[in-house]
Amino acid sequence: MSAFVSEIIGTMLLILLGNGVVAGVVLRHSKAESAGWVVITFGWGFAVMIGVYAAGIYGGAHLNPAVTVGLATAGSFPWADVPAYILAQFIGAFIGAVLVFLHYKPHYDVTEDAGLKLATFSTAPAIRNTPFNLISEIIGTFVLVFGILSFGANTFTDGLNPLIVAFLVVSIGMSLGGPTGYAINPARDLGPRIAHAVLPIKGKGTSDWGYSWIPVVGPIIGAVIAALVYGILVP
Repeated sequence: MSAFVSEIIGTMLLILLGNGVVAGVVLRHSKAESAGWVVITFGWGFAVMIGVYAAGIYGGAHLNPAVTVGLATAGSFPWADVPAYILAQFIGAFIGAVLVFLHYKPHYDVTEDAGLKLATFSTAPAIRNTPFNLISEIIGTFVLVFGILSFGANTFTDGLNPLIVAFLVVSIGMSLGGPTGYAINPARDLGPRIAHAVLPIKGKGTSDWGYSWIPVVGPIIGAVIAALVYGILVP
């Protein structure tokens, strides 16, 4: 139960701070409006670090179903615990998205662009091309999970893993995030997308359900491939 709750809290903080920086940059009349992509990528990196440190006290601090599945595929995490971790991650992601909405409510009201509002909840492709959007999410998540597995095998990173993973996420965002917004986390995308669908957001438009499967399926595929490749290279 402690691990379940900590995974909820960690993922909630991840989304509150991660989607929060996006809201600050894209919503109208925010003091951070138009701060740009670099601010978003560093904001997400720090969000990962805070979430991992907060959740790591009692649980594995995965905060991401793709990480959970990847670790289980690699034999580093019991499959029996996977459903509970994923459920906790989706609950935390939904709560985090609701808190972002409450925090920025006046700015949602004065922002007319429905696409910008959705961007504070979930990802969308810069160019909509289903096969290549899927490939982008697979590649980004492969780098994330392969990196996490590699860091875990290096004793010189002991105690620093959350910080190192944070910079890994920043690197993925800057180098690979342009095509799809680098969801690399099914809970990070689908949980807030559900929140977008149910919250009373003024002029919110569609939740883009036609695209929603890509940030779920792509990261899972990328995580499994990363675990299998890691298992071949590091038997």
